[in-house]
Amino acid sequence: MKTTLYTVIALVAFAANSLLCRMALAGGYIDAWNFTVLRLLSAAVCLAGMVLIYDAKVKHNAADTALYSNETGSWRSGISLLVYALCFSVAYLELDTGSGALILFSAVQLTMIGWGIYNKERLSTVQWIAFVVAFAGFVYLILPSATMPSLFGAALMAISGIAWGIYSIRGTACVSPLRTTTFNFIRSLVALPVLLLIGVSHINSVSLIGLLLACVSGALASGVGYSVWYLAMPRLKSTQAAIVQLSVPVLAAIAGVVVLAEPISLDFLVASTVILGAVLVFILSKKRNA
Repeated sequence: MKTTLYTVIALVAFAANSLLCRMALAGGYIDAWNFTVLRLLSAAVCLAGMVLIYDAKVKHNAADTALYSNETGSWRSGISLLVYALCFSVAYLELDTGSGALILFSAVQLTMIGWGIYNKERLSTVQWIAFVVAFAGFVYLILPSATMPSLFGAALMAISGIAWGIYSIRGTACVSPLRTTTFNFIRSLVALPVLLLIGVSHINSVSLIGLLLACVSGALASGVGYSVWYLAMPRLKSTQAAIVQLSVPVLAAIAGVVVLAEPISLDFLVASTVILGAVLVFILSKKRNA
């Protein structure tokens, strides 16, 4: 139950991030560079505050404190997080929603499932079928809104997907999700001076609404959401974590209907049912013995 709860909360956070990014960038409230700066910075500040509060509560237990204090993230994870966030924001302006999602999640799937197979995570026949059906449903959902992407935008979005796949995989060995995520975000700020220099030239495009959307995306949907994702990752196989993320576009689309009053179609209902059903079958199916 805990694994399911953590996973669902994380997926909802991912969908919220997608919605907030769409509202901020597509709405013209902020540029990609400043959005990325504010997203990373607000996440780091929010999580740092949470860690300080949590630190005060674990000091009474020396063993817990020693184990907890050793978790300081890693540069690989921090750089992966930076690459994902920056490439996603910049590529978003180069691609339409359908093309961007198709490239992003395809890259995530290939990265995480490929790693899972490399580590001998064997799938049953039913799971392979469920994966194919879920991905087919995902393509069916996204393809109508996809157009021929620019090479630059497609390359950036593919890199973003690979970076996110790497970041997710590295969460499988996480001991303290909150502290690890906090330090990963702090490490991602290594490029902040460069991003600020570029962002200054776009400062006129930053509105109060854009600033608020970026900070909410960073502090809550990214900071808290990624911490919960790192709670779930040690409990999931890489293949499982990859497959469940195919539900994110569905959740984001539902959020768009509820929050932005976007229209809902029969194609969306069919694709959503197929994706969510196949994901459920995949999770409930047992893997073959190695």
